Amino acid sequence: MNGILQEITTALDAKSGENIITLDLKDKGGLADAFVLVTGNSETHMRTLSETAEEILTRSGRKCRIEGEHSLNWRLLDGGDVVVHVFSHKGRDFYRLERLWEE
Repeated sequence: MNGILQEITTALDAKSGENIITLDLKDKGGLADAFVLVTGNSETHMRTLSETAEEILTRSGRKCRIEGEHSLNWRLLDGGDVVVHVFSHKGRDFYRLERLWEE
């Protein structure tokens, strides 16, 4: 699992993704083993980050379902055990997933 998370975070960082955080949810009884959160600066940047994560998830053999493709604030890439959330700054402030899962 750590290999795919490292690959995703490295690729998102290379695409100038901001505030990249990985949340380990294995012991939380969630829908996935890990979340990756990243913030983009614009709709175009969010699309680039989403496409990057989708490519890695697909290449790793995971089926990738995408939610919020046309949202200006949040996109979700569901790779089963790994879920990537791509936010705008406004969306990240609104959803505050890292705070939600810390509790």
